[in-house]
Amino acid sequence: MSRPLKVGVQLPEVERVVRWSEQLAIARRIEEVGYDAIWLGDHLLYRWAGVVEARGPWECWTMLAAIAACTSRVSLGPLVASTSFHAPAMLAKQAATVDEISGGRLILGLGAGWNQTEYEAFGFPFDHRVSRFEEAFTIIRTLLRDGAIDFDGTFYQVRDCELLPRPARPGGPPLLLGSSGQRMLRIAAPHIDAWNAWYDATGNRPGGVAQLRERVDAAARAAGREPAEIERSVAVLVHLEGGIGRLMGDDSMGGIPALTGSAEALADELRAYARAGIGAVQLVLDPITLGSIEAFGAVLELLDRD
Repeated sequence: MSRPLKVGVQLPEVERVVRWSEQLAIARRIEEVGYDAIWLGDHLLYRWAGVVEARGPWECWTMLAAIAACTSRVSLGPLVASTSFHAPAMLAKQAATVDEISGGRLILGLGAGWNQTEYEAFGFPFDHRVSRFEEAFTIIRTLLRDGAIDFDGTFYQVRDCELLPRPARPGGPPLLLGSSGQRMLRIAAPHIDAWNAWYDATGNRPGGVAQLRERVDAAARAAGREPAEIERSVAVLVHLEGGIGRLMGDDSMGGIPALTGSAEALADELRAYARAGIGAVQLVLDPITLGSIEAFGAVLELLDRD
């Protein structure tokens, strides 16, 4: 296969209530059609005052474990796990467990979170999110890569903690940062394997990649690393037949134009992302249905001919 970049799909979140049977069918079809990865958001509750009713997705890690057990080839991971929603040592434990279930296919996406509604509703502190992330990230990566830590921070304390059994892969799953913030990049750049930006950060176009890529490159060099050591990935919003606008988060009511057009046109857009230095994309398909998974397969076929 000569595909110029990896192509994954973000599963449904709050577009509608999607029961396990449909989640499973979509996940299995993603693997069968030939995509590279399956991604899930790690969120708890969304509210849009006066626009639509409150909605929430299924719990991310439980769903990842189930999908890991029912697939055999695709990578999978959270896009991205909020370190605020989990005790850091437990998040490392969850990641090691899903990595084991999947046979070493987990990509551990991590971020600091942003949606104050779910923090307040579920009782998580919303203050000092980046500082909390820094401590949590230290605990998580150390447990996954070294297997043990004793840590006494401002927000988190773990005493003589060990991660047993060890993850399926030596050093644990690859770490992906879901942030373009300068401070977040400084914290994570010495350690991460990949970086991700949501589609609004690029304007949902390949031309919006360069500035962010340069920021990640600078962070890598400041950490004493070669920029090529950190894979770049971006989410891409794609409108297909039957799409009516995908409901998501705080930007869900519009403003960012989706990619659309023929299979050839969409393949050209993804090739342009690859030329811009992107190694993987996460498709946010509108609508997110079995039909869309199958329809976009024509784009994959074109990319595989490159």
